[in-house]
Amino acid sequence: MKTKVFDMTAAVNGSDIAAAAEILRGGGLLAIPTETVYGLGANGLDSAAVRRIFEAKGRPQDNPLILHIPEASWLTRYCEDVPEVAWRLAEEFWPGPLTMILKRKPCVPDETTAGLDTVGMRCPDHAATLAVIRASDVPVAAPSANRSGRPSCTTAAHVLADMEGRIEGIVDGGACSVGVESTIVDLTVTPPRLLRPGGLPLEKLNDVLGGVEVDKAVREKLGEGEQPRAPGMKYRHYAPQAPVTVVTGDGAKSARYIARRSGEGVGVVCFDEYAHCFGEAEVRCMGSEGDKAEQARRVFDILRAFDDISVDEIYAQCPDSEGLGFAVENRLKKAAGFQTVDLPFGKTVIGFTGQTGAGKTTLLRELEKLGAYIIDCDALYTEMLESDVTLQNDLRKAFGDEIFCEGKLDRKALGTRVFSDERELAKLNAIVFAAVPRGALQRIREAEQTIIGIDAINLTDCLLRDFCDYTVAVTAPKELRLRRIMTRDGISEEQAMLRMAAQREESYYASRCDHVFINDAETPQKLAQQAEEYLNHLIQELKEDL
Repeated sequence: MKTKVFDMTAAVNGSDIAAAAEILRGGGLLAIPTETVYGLGANGLDSAAVRRIFEAKGRPQDNPLILHIPEASWLTRYCEDVPEVAWRLAEEFWPGPLTMILKRKPCVPDETTAGLDTVGMRCPDHAATLAVIRASDVPVAAPSANRSGRPSCTTAAHVLADMEGRIEGIVDGGACSVGVESTIVDLTVTPPRLLRPGGLPLEKLNDVLGGVEVDKAVREKLGEGEQPRAPGMKYRHYAPQAPVTVVTGDGAKSARYIARRSGEGVGVVCFDEYAHCFGEAEVRCMGSEGDKAEQARRVFDILRAFDDISVDEIYAQCPDSEGLGFAVENRLKKAAGFQTVDLPFGKTVIGFTGQTGAGKTTLLRELEKLGAYIIDCDALYTEMLESDVTLQNDLRKAFGDEIFCEGKLDRKALGTRVFSDERELAKLNAIVFAAVPRGALQRIREAEQTIIGIDAINLTDCLLRDFCDYTVAVTAPKELRLRRIMTRDGISEEQAMLRMAAQREESYYASRCDHVFINDAETPQKLAQQAEEYLNHLIQELKEDL
């Protein structure tokens, strides 16, 4: 099959409109431009033509389609009991990037709705497509014009790359102005429910509807056997060939996280401000951190571009969920199959590590005086052993029921099990290094303070490092450490020496942190003064960086 391209980038041509409309009336497939993305259209009342859409895309049959119409008056042709609120939304936002879920009439076949008794209705904002629909006099069922699972198409060239030889025609209407698909709202439930964030921000819907629930499928995968009520709810979408990980959080914070993992063979989707951060990685920018309209226009183009580059994995910065950011976030997370790293917004996290007796406790005490919230990871681990069911289950799975007595963890039995066997100890460390960061991240999110201090001897050995905006290795001369340990713990010099010998060398911590605080103070008062001066300087530096 030869795919014909109708060039309407400069003007809408009457003969081309007629020819394109004839493709639809004859049961053919026609890619059409909209303000959001290109759609793969067919006569939505022709069951055989609709089945061809699924075949051309490789799309699952339980994924419903949207009917595109040229004006609101067509709603009563295909929908039962159109509510008053639908007319208000149409008057406010059509033509535009809004799809409304309504009760369908029997004339709309099951193939279009995936067997649901509802149908999505939309009036796109593109002159060429509206002209084609009017000329065909049929509603156009049209999902995005990409192969199923691939990033959506925002140019005719994208469509041709995916669909040449599979469809009869493409209307080339130029690049799409919005870049992400329409917002979908279900009006058959009370209150109305957002099924897909898109080109119309949720805030604008709320202005008209007075309150919209957000369906759980917007933020997480649907489970097996769950029926999607709108396109894009169930399956992995928008994905390039390489696996994607989405990193949320403040731009500087997510950039630091990705930079630690970037290098040859890594692709990075980032805000313009951070393009310089990623070394040898393949970097593609989607607009400045605050320009969500530009991010929406670029996101699919960028995801597609990585298929022409040899990368093994892709990391993507993610905007917050305000305005169009909600749609960009949703598309990136869909592309990643919801493989995400959620760093905390609006919190500055400083991690402290180092040998015992070096003075970490004093620095953290001074940081607390400056208004910070302090997380002691040793205390957190002890608390989680008693209360965290996930950690307890992981320990039971790894070491058996014998480390529990009357349903409670027996720490002595666990210690006996692991400290005489290096392999068992490594197994315990793997569990702890996953659990403590999870508990710490929950504390960070819940903290009212905006500055967080983390005290962790194993800070650089686990995911705790990823939450930190800045890491500090606290070091001190051996003779000072020795005196402090003896005084603090009331032990002999020999016992203190043994304790020090069991720890890693100072260079281990210093080489893995952003900065080293050298504690050479002879008195606690002098150390507290040095710590206060150092921390004030550090906090100011971080504020300027963020």
